[in-house]
Amino acid sequence: MRVIAGSARRLRLVTPEGDDTRPTQDRIKETLFNMIQNQIPGAVFIDLFAGSGGIGIEALSRGARKAYFIENSNAAYKCILKNLATTHFEEVSAVLKQDVILGLRNIREDEADIIFIDPPYHGENYERTLSQLSQMKYVTENTMLIAESALDMDFSFAENYGFRVTREKEYKTNKHVFLYRKAD
Repeated sequence: MRVIAGSARRLRLVTPEGDDTRPTQDRIKETLFNMIQNQIPGAVFIDLFAGSGGIGIEALSRGARKAYFIENSNAAYKCILKNLATTHFEEVSAVLKQDVILGLRNIREDEADIIFIDPPYHGENYERTLSQLSQMKYVTENTMLIAESALDMDFSFAENYGFRVTREKEYKTNKHVFLYRKAD
């Protein structure tokens, strides 16, 4: 895995051993960042279930102002720290080795610009995460949420937490779902 574009372009990133994490493929990552490239410069980016940190690091490489990485796995946490050292992004990053729900409560920002959600597929983590995000003051009507999920995942439950799906981008094996908080 590597950084695709920006200041850390072409730098290789380490990933945890085993099947516990599922790094986003470079081709899919490139497509995603091409879609959101105008929102990245100066953004506060939150990478949930961060794995190796590749998505948040890509955002920093492309000009995000700050990135938060929330990851509970010890092996993945160590990879994130190593990757931040490799890319020299330690000063603009906060790595929280915590459950996502607790980690979200420990972020101190007025507004998050982009939140990337990539838990293990087919679990209840999507609902738990959206439920917690609905309570966070830094999640505003302008905050873009992007969930990476299996193709067959139905996000109609997001309405229950005050979010609306604005777009879905499907790939061969998964998809990105774009959500925003509904206006009051």
